[in-house]
Amino acid sequence: MELKDKIAIVTGGASGLGEATVRRYAAHGAKVAIFDLNDERGNALAEELGDHVIYLNVNVANEESVQAAIAQTEDSFGAVHICNNFAGIGWAAKTYHPKNGPHVLDDFKKVIDVNLVGTFNVSRLAAESMMKNEPVTEDGQRGVIMNTASVAGYEGQIGQVAYSASKGGVIGMTIVIARDLADLGIRCNTIVPGLIHTPLFDNLPENIFQALENSVLFPKRLGTADEIAKTAQYIVENDYVNGECIRMDGGIRMTPR
Repeated sequence: MELKDKIAIVTGGASGLGEATVRRYAAHGAKVAIFDLNDERGNALAEELGDHVIYLNVNVANEESVQAAIAQTEDSFGAVHICNNFAGIGWAAKTYHPKNGPHVLDDFKKVIDVNLVGTFNVSRLAAESMMKNEPVTEDGQRGVIMNTASVAGYEGQIGQVAYSASKGGVIGMTIVIARDLADLGIRCNTIVPGLIHTPLFDNLPENIFQALENSVLFPKRLGTADEIAKTAQYIVENDYVNGECIRMDGGIRMTPR
């Protein structure tokens, strides 16, 4: 599927990996709807990139919010061909801590609700929109869904139980969604980032930052947001990539700490 003239939804598109993907898609001629909760950054990015990009305030875990945003995307651009799910939250708490007691259950549920339920919510409703499309390839393809997991979904570190569970769930549902949607001509894949350089890392002490870089197999650095966006572009444009979880991590395998 070519990016040019296609319509994409990018959740979490106002910053980080989502923003990089919005920029790359727009630069290659796609129209993009940013789904996010950060009105200031979302509106600024849409204004910067022009009329082929819109911003919509969306809670990915809320059915009505996503339904309304997809309907507005269809009204603005005519269809939905691509869905990138980047929206998510991090969390750090042990299953049990001698001082803090058991992991707060509501905190665990919140991470699952945003990262896993939110991803599935947007995916299923985007698929509903995509199935209305006329095929855009000779193979009969109508759309492509890309979810975002994390290497923590495979090798979660101490204190990542909620985050790892949510991302492991995203990994686990990838092939199932691909199978569910195959007859509709919709592909589903998942990008699995490792240590990607986002503003969160900028405030780390130099020795900690270097230790993180050294933990990567090769190249000895953190990944960039645009390298994730390039992977998203590759998945869109390579029609034979389906049901895959693609690690983008420089070969890193996370240690317990």
